[in-house]
Amino acid sequence: MSTRKPLFGIGISTAVGRAADSLGHAVEADRAGLDLVTASDHPYFGDRLDAYALMGVVLGRTTGVTGLVSVTNLPSRPAPMLARTVTSLSALSGGRIVLGMGAGGLWDDIARLGVGRLTPGAAIRAFEEAITLVRALSGGGEPVTFDGEFYQVTALRPAPVPAAPVWTGSVGPKSLAVTGKLADGWLPGHAADWLSERYRTSRPVIDEAAVAAGRDPRDVATVYNLPGAITSTPLAATRDADGKWVGGSVGQWVEELTGAVLEHDAAGFVYFPVREPLTDVALGAWANEIVPAVREAVR
Repeated sequence: MSTRKPLFGIGISTAVGRAADSLGHAVEADRAGLDLVTASDHPYFGDRLDAYALMGVVLGRTTGVTGLVSVTNLPSRPAPMLARTVTSLSALSGGRIVLGMGAGGLWDDIARLGVGRLTPGAAIRAFEEAITLVRALSGGGEPVTFDGEFYQVTALRPAPVPAAPVWTGSVGPKSLAVTGKLADGWLPGHAADWLSERYRTSRPVIDEAAVAAGRDPRDVATVYNLPGAITSTPLAATRDADGKWVGGSVGQWVEELTGAVLEHDAAGFVYFPVREPLTDVALGAWANEIVPAVREAVR
């Protein structure tokens, strides 16, 4: 049985045309006592808001929720500047930031930004260096000199702000191993959940790497991006033919998430609809009905 206090959040749209809705949903999530507001990072699309600009405004308009860019498009954001961005947001918000990290996946799009392509192996090595360097540039202390394969800084003074927790969106085995070695949390890719084959084959890689690094595997929390419909009446089946969660009534969501926490050690859930933007009705059902019931059930 899990002893974690699970986290609950929402994913907001980064569409430029939905900026007002996204900010309104973030404020409502804060008022409802949710833990997280997340946004994706696709800087190569002109009709999307810059994720860190959006997160800065979200944190400025809220008082309780933690912000997460899920996950940072690392190749387009050099690690030393990413460190400054995250420590600045932490200082401005009272520590309400988690650093989501990804090695980069859509390289055809990333290359359109003028960023040089990396091989898969090099991207993972850069990913590991970036986590190490961002942490080194946090928490104060002596100036940092770092001479890595991808990043080099000389006598750069760390920000006097504690390092933010690092959650990754790792998918491949080498990236998963870095997660086990260095990260504080993992967001399974492709919205995989606790019953998925992806989770069953990926989580052991994280755990083995954590043990090899002298860590407790439970120090790497699993937080799920969980799309699905919230229906007014129960569904005959809450999972499709492939076993993927599709949603259900409030009661069905509560039962499923409670089991995920108590039986599978799930550390948190970020809700977003499947094929349509988040609505006030769906947000209200999630924040005011499902989340309180699950919190009470696992208390």
